[in-house]
Formats: sequence, C-alpha cells, structure tokens
Amino acid sequence: MTDFAQLLNPEQFAAATAGEGPLLVLAAAGTGKTRTLVHRVAYLIEQGEDPSRILLLTFTNRAAREMRERAQKLCGDAVSAIWSGTFHSICARLLRRYGGKIGFQPDFQILDEDDQKKLIGEIIKSSVPNPKEFPKKEIIAKIISESANEGKRVEDIASRWQTKTGGIDPEAIGSIAGKYRARKLELGAMDFDDLLVYGLKLLKTQQGVRELLQEHFRHVLVDEYQDTNGLQAEFTDILAEKWRNIMAVGDDFQCIYTWRGAQIENIMDFPRRWQGCRIIKLERNYRSVPGILDVANVVMKDAPGQFEKRLRAFRPKSGDKPWKCVCYDGKAQAQEILRLVREFLDLGYRYNDMAVLYRSHFHSIDVQMAFARLHVPHRITSGVGVFEQLHTKDVLAYLRLLVNPRDELSFMRLMGMLPGVGEKSAKKYWDKLGGMFDGRRQSDRDSLAGILGTKAKPVWEQIASAFARAGDHLERGETGKAVEDFCEYFYANHLHREFEGEEADDRLDDIKELAAQIAASDTGLEGFLTDVALMTNLDMRRNDPEADRVTLSTVHQAKGMEWPVVFVPWLTESMFPSQKAAEEGRMDEERRLFYVAVTRAKDHLYLFSPTIRKNPDGGMYPVNPSMFATEIPDSLVNRRRVQMSSMDYAGGGGLRGYSRPSRPPAQPLWKVTWRR
Repeated sequence: MTDFAQLLNPEQFAAATAGEGPLLVLAAAGTGKTRTLVHRVAYLIEQGEDPSRILLLTFTNRAAREMRERAQKLCGDAVSAIWSGTFHSICARLLRRYGGKIGFQPDFQILDEDDQKKLIGEIIKSSVPNPKEFPKKEIIAKIISESANEGKRVEDIASRWQTKTGGIDPEAIGSIAGKYRARKLELGAMDFDDLLVYGLKLLKTQQGVRELLQEHFRHVLVDEYQDTNGLQAEFTDILAEKWRNIMAVGDDFQCIYTWRGAQIENIMDFPRRWQGCRIIKLERNYRSVPGILDVANVVMKDAPGQFEKRLRAFRPKSGDKPWKCVCYDGKAQAQEILRLVREFLDLGYRYNDMAVLYRSHFHSIDVQMAFARLHVPHRITSGVGVFEQLHTKDVLAYLRLLVNPRDELSFMRLMGMLPGVGEKSAKKYWDKLGGMFDGRRQSDRDSLAGILGTKAKPVWEQIASAFARAGDHLERGETGKAVEDFCEYFYANHLHREFEGEEADDRLDDIKELAAQIAASDTGLEGFLTDVALMTNLDMRRNDPEADRVTLSTVHQAKGMEWPVVFVPWLTESMFPSQKAAEEGRMDEERRLFYVAVTRAKDHLYLFSPTIRKNPDGGMYPVNPSMFATEIPDSLVNRRRVQMSSMDYAGGGGLRGYSRPSRPPAQPLWKVTWRR
C-alpha cells in the first residue's frame, strides 16, 4: 500500500485521501495540482474502488495521458480501466455507446475544424447570392460555436457580433446555421461542439441512460475546473448527482479564458451548488523562489470576488528579488532582454530555460527582430513569427511593390486580395502590363483599372488611392504614413471582411507596430525589407521542438508551463492591461493574466516598463507604467532604470545596473519529496 502521508504535503494528503462528498480543491500556481489528482486516483483504487467507476475529466489529452501514466506507477495496470480524457472524448465515447437513443448511429463521423469550415463554406456558396460579400466561413463557424457553448440562438449571437464586425445579418446567418445542422444530420456527423451539446442532451433527455451513468460513476474528478463552460459544468453536475462524489480541482486566480467560453462563476459558485462541499486550499508552492511569490501574492491581494489564497514558498530564500526595469522604448527593452539572455547563458542556463511572455503578439516584434538580427535561437509558441503572418506579408507585398515595380510575386499577392481575381487572372494582368507596375504613376494605375473585372474595380480604387499618395510619403521618408493609408483606404476593411472584429483589430495592431518599426529603422525602407528577407530564411529551423531556444509566448499560451527565467515586456498602460480590456471592463481577468505571467518564473523574473512608444509616422509619445507594476511595493523588487535610449546600444558588454544573477541551483530543490 502506498504511504500517501510520506509522498504528499498535509494539504495534498487531505485532498487525495478525502472521504465521500463534494470537494473543491483550490490549487494555486505551482502547488502540485496534478500530483494531488494522481494520488487521489491511486488512493481510490487502493481503497477498493472499481477503477471503471472513476471518471477523470481534463482539458487536454496530454494531461489525461500524463495522469494515467503517473497513477500507473503508483498502483499498476488497474488504472487503465478508469474513464479518463477530455470532455469531448468522454462525450464521444458515451455517444458511440448510447447515441442511438437520440438518433445517432455508433459510427457517426466527427468533423475537425477544417471539415467544419469546408462544409460551412460549401453551404455559403450554394445559398448566398454574393458569397464574397457574406461573412467568411471562419466567422460563421465561431458564431455557431458560441451559440452551442452558450446555449443561445445563433441569431442572438450574430446580433452581438454586429458590434464587432460589419456585414452581419443575423437572420441570414441563422439560415446558414440551420442548413449546416441539417447537412451534419444527413452525413451522420458531429463537430466538436456537438459532442458536448449532444452528450449533455443524452443525459438530460434519456432518463434510463442518465440513471445508468449516475449509478455507474461513483467518483467524478475534474481538472482545471476554472476553465469549464456552462455545458461542461452541467454535464459533471448531472453525472455526480447520485453519489455526490465530485472533486473539482482548479484555481480561480488562473481563470484567463473567459473570451473562449470559460465561466469563472462555475468555480466560484461550486460550494453553493454542492451543499456540504469541503474546500481544501493548496498554497505551498514548489516552483518559485520566495521573492517571486511575494510579488504574486501582492498582485492578487485585493482582487475582488475571489477565494482568498496566499502562496507559501517551499524553496529556500535564494537569488535576487524580481526586477522592475524602466527603459526608454521598445528597442531598448529588447536590447536589455538580449543582454540578460547572454548573461544567463554565461551563468550556465540554457536558452530553453528562458521565456519572454507578453500580453499580445505584437508586443514581441522588437524582441523578435533583436533576436533574429543577432541569431539568438528562439521559438514562438503563440503563433507564427511576425513576418510569417499573412497580414504582415500582405502589407510587405504592398511596400515591396512600391520599392521595386518589377516584383512580380508582390504584385500577384496584392491582386489576390481583389474579389474575382485568381492566380491565372493576376498573371494575365502582369503580362499585359509588361512585367512592371509602378503604383505611384497615374498611368500604371489607370492601365490596371482598365483591364480588371467588374467585381475587382471598386476594391482596386481603394488600393489605388493609397498608391497615389505613397510617392510623396516615401520622398519625405514617411513610410509609416504609406502603411497607414494602405490600411485606411483598403486593408482595414479587408481584414474585417476576412476575420471577426477582435481578431481583425489585433492584426491591425500588429501592422501599426510594424509601421513604427519601419519608421524607426536606421536603414530605411529598402534596408528594412532586406533585413526581413534575411530573417525569414531562418524560419523553417526556428521552431524545431528539440532545439535549445528561448521561448516567445503570449501569457495565454504559457499557462501550465514554467521556466527558470521569465521576462515580461511592455508593462505599460494600454499594453498590459490591454486598452480593449480596460474599455470593456475586463480588468479582473487582466489581473489574473498578469498573475499567471509572474507565476511562470522559477528563479528569476524581470518586469519591463518602457517610457516611450513609437508612432507609425516615426513620432513618439510617453506612456505610464502599468497599474500592475506600480502596485508592487519597492521593498519586494530591485529597480533598474536604463538611462540610455535604444540608439545607445552597440555591441556586447556586461550588464550595467544589475546585481549578478545567481547560477542555476545544483539540484531542483522545489521537487524534493515532502516528508511529513
């Protein structure tokens, strides 16, 4: 028999060996959530519980697999009989077995995201008079998904989207959604959202199946409970209704996915929904040094409407306090991060030990460019690199054609954005123009307009307006204004046709930052474009998962991860917290997001607040530090003010103004087994 008291700390032990009845385990960051769940499974099996009557629900297949493997080491092959997996996979398993009760054959097809979009696209083409003017299939898919997860009519969700993006006709979208549902039924297919919808419908409408499953599952364990949506919470509530042995494990401080359906109310209301619920708090942190935890505790100290928790350090007091670094601008910030990376390498850390975590993808542009120029190996886990993104490539194609009228590839890309223009048509236009197009010349613009089709001409007029002004901008060195015109006359509307409102706005933020980079470039537009071409040639090798590389990631993507060294850039107002979140009253979630960023760091944490932001036109304006940075007392951090501007950085040299960071610990003290 396993000696659980020897393997777990007192709070973990209490959770893993709890008796029957509802249990809420509030597992703060780095406190051994997975360890506790694994030992709970092992404990139940060792107590004689039939493994097949244990249901373990997770949000990723990787998490389910890791828990099964770790539990197997404790209690052998018996663990293979437990029901474990994601909500979607468990619903699929139940529907394969009992779906006939609600009209589905056991061999129903599961549509992946590409299948879903393809099917919706086909319906749009066959149903809408002008498909090009209709919202894109990606937008329709998101509206349908939100409708399913929120249990609301498609028309109601579409009406909400009218405030995000133009061209939304709720009734027309409702009609497309109806045809999509009918087509899925014809095919005997479900998409991912349907698995949850029909899994819950099975429980709610089929009394015999519901009572059978309620009788069968004596224990229901749910991981990352703060990330559940309404369907998932109701699904688990129903399954656990008979035996009341539901164990929800999560952390309200780390609820950062409300934008994709997570409902923090599920975890906050859990004790009310489950009368007699016992609450156990895991607060002993094994990940971070005490100084980092002091900052994390301050971040959430006065957060309203949360369960009170305080991280307590297991690791001994060692190393530096976290650093608050005030620097001139984004370039100076990137250079300072670069210097620190070199210093930590000298101390014996690897690139893999370091991460740059940011609120939004465009915050990383300076760092990406600095790393690329000096060949610092890095991987981008928050999406593709800035110069690999489609919207960046579109804008660069426009600029390249301005610089080089004989750039056929850029011309072809630009023409591909016009309605009714395919690759063959674009090639035909290029040949008719004699293999050259100078958009700054009125004659070239008129010649192209004369050969375009009826659908393309009105849109071309928008692009032509940007080209007409571009010559003067380039002569005055105002490249940023040329980009602004391209977006204002054409590309902003194009993005809002292609993507839902928030995603389109995020891409426009990327482009504004790109324009600011070009405006501040020492080598001018042509030199900048050359640098970009050289950088992107390394892209194929950069994301090798086995390579030793610095991680660049949004905080959202970094949840569940950890690194010895973490840098958080752009802790300034309107950047982190984001301006949009502030305008929409979502500051509580921004605070939780900052907490997640801080608690990813194990040994060293650096918080950066530039004082200047660059405009796309080359100008600049002052910015204030983030409220999250100013709330941290000076007694908890070291302070470093970088007096120089980005222009003053040249070559190497040691760090100035920092105490020398400590070397990596000889052994991972935070993983030493707790002895009771």
